[in-house]
Amino acid sequence: MTPVLDRIRVGSAPDSWGVWFPDDPRQVPWDRFLDEVAEAGYSWIELGPYGYLPTDPARLADELDRRGLAVSAGTVFTGLHRGPSVWDATWEHVGRVAALTRAMGARHLVVIPSFWRDDKTAEILEPPELTREQWTHLTRGMERLGRAVRETYGLDIVVHPHADTHLDTEAHVERFLDSTDSALVNLCLDTGHYAYCGGDSVKLIETYGERIGYLHLKQVDPDVLADVVAHQVAFGPAVQRGVMCEPPTGVPALEPVLAAAQKLGVDLFAIVEQDMYPCAPDKPLPIATRTRRFLRSCGA
Repeated sequence: MTPVLDRIRVGSAPDSWGVWFPDDPRQVPWDRFLDEVAEAGYSWIELGPYGYLPTDPARLADELDRRGLAVSAGTVFTGLHRGPSVWDATWEHVGRVAALTRAMGARHLVVIPSFWRDDKTAEILEPPELTREQWTHLTRGMERLGRAVRETYGLDIVVHPHADTHLDTEAHVERFLDSTDSALVNLCLDTGHYAYCGGDSVKLIETYGERIGYLHLKQVDPDVLADVVAHQVAFGPAVQRGVMCEPPTGVPALEPVLAAAQKLGVDLFAIVEQDMYPCAPDKPLPIATRTRRFLRSCGA
């Protein structure tokens, strides 16, 4: 018998259409993305990189309404481990995204730490491990951001552990959660990135359930991942090798992840994100349609 996952709200994102940047000739146009994400059977989307979708709230609301779509969250990248000196520039960027997110009626802002290794060139930008002082900057900075975003825009931040950032492995994620105030900062658990970095999503949900505020659903191909890890391939080239794969062909299995999330007894967005940058323009829609069908078979 298929379980009923009535606390899980499934959506997709520009990422599943190969969109990583506001403007790139190798990406599908924004209106095609909106047409196809609705055609694939999703009713929730994320904004993606700021500037990919129209940033005028009235125009974007009209485009979404015509397709029966609504926004679950906006996304920002931050480098708060660098300390108070980056706050003003961070807040300027966050403010633009948060204002549009709020205008679309969403309640979440996904916050991704900056990369220590360039995701396109593989250039090492910073040491992969933070110092004690940088950890303090990161945790206090995220708390400050959580408070400011809530007070100014009425949004909750959910911090996204991500490959090739300083918040990636199980040890890093647990340290981050143990060092931050749950009233200000919670987690966007991306099942693919967490598996990419060796983490167990079900274990994290069962251990830190009260800190799980949002989900990204994706899987990794274990064979490609083993080669990526063995040769220390950066995340961008790893994606081009197909490290993120179509469910249910990869890991982690999504059924137990969704079941564990349902047991939390709270409403959660679960947004499909299959990294495919760059990809052929006709590739995403069939995958997105099959993925939506698969998630329905799981009860979501």
